[in-house]
Amino acid sequence: MDRWLNRVAVVTGASSGIGAACCKDLVAKGMVVVALARREEKLNDLKASLPADQAKRFHTRKCDVSNEKQVVETFAWIDKNLGGADVLVNNAGILRDTFITSPNNSDDLRAILDTNVLGVSWCTREAFLSQQRRKVNDGHIVIINSVVGHGVPVIPGFNFNMYPPSKHAITALTEILRQEFQTKGTKTKVTSISPGGVDTEIINDQVRKDHPEFLMLRSEDIADAVTYCIQTPPNVQIHELTIKPVGERF
Repeated sequence: MDRWLNRVAVVTGASSGIGAACCKDLVAKGMVVVALARREEKLNDLKASLPADQAKRFHTRKCDVSNEKQVVETFAWIDKNLGGADVLVNNAGILRDTFITSPNNSDDLRAILDTNVLGVSWCTREAFLSQQRRKVNDGHIVIINSVVGHGVPVIPGFNFNMYPPSKHAITALTEILRQEFQTKGTKTKVTSISPGGVDTEIINDQVRKDHPEFLMLRSEDIADAVTYCIQTPPNVQIHELTIKPVGERF
C-alpha cells in the first residue's frame, strides 16, 4: 500500500456496511478518504469514531449517486480541495421490496437502475476524467458487484426483482470500462468484486428470520478484498473477484 499513502480514495455508499468498512480500512492504511452517502449524520458518526490522526485524512460529503448533478459537483469539490480521486470504490447500491410485475412500481425499479448502474457510471466517469486531466496513469476503479450479477439463484420466499439485472449490467460495464481505459492508453485498472451474502442493511431482519440457514460474510471481508485488489503490481489487474462464505448454497 506504500504507493497509495496520502493519495485520495473516494467511497460511495459509505454510511454503513461495506462502504463504511472500506473507509475505515483505507484511511487506516494511510490514504486520504472521501466518504459519500445520502445519510450525512451516519458519515459524521463514522468520522467521530476514528482516531484523531485518521480523522484528519477523512472527509465526508452528502451525495446521492443517482443524482448526476450531485455527483459532478462532488467530484469537482474533490478536485478543488483534495487534488482529485486516485481510487474509487463504487459501493452504493439499493434493493427495493417489489416484483417487476407489480403494479405502480416504476419509481422503485427506476431507483435501482439509477443507483446501481447509472450512479456507478457517473462516479466512474468523473473520477476517470479527473485522472486524465491530472495525468494520473495508475488510478483504480473498484466496483462492488454481486454473485447475482453472474447468475440468479432461486431462493424460496426471496424476491430479487431488478437487483440482479442491475448487477448483470455492472458485470458488462466492468469489461466495457477495461476496454475504454485501454483504448485511451491509460494503465488505470478496473476491478469487479462479487460477494455472496454479506451481513449488511440491504438484507433486512425479515430475510434473516425467514432464512436462518444463510451464511454471510462480514463487511470487513469485502474491505480486505478491496485493499488486496488495489495493491497489486502495475502489471496485474484483478478483473473479477468472487467471494463467498464457506458453505453458501448458491
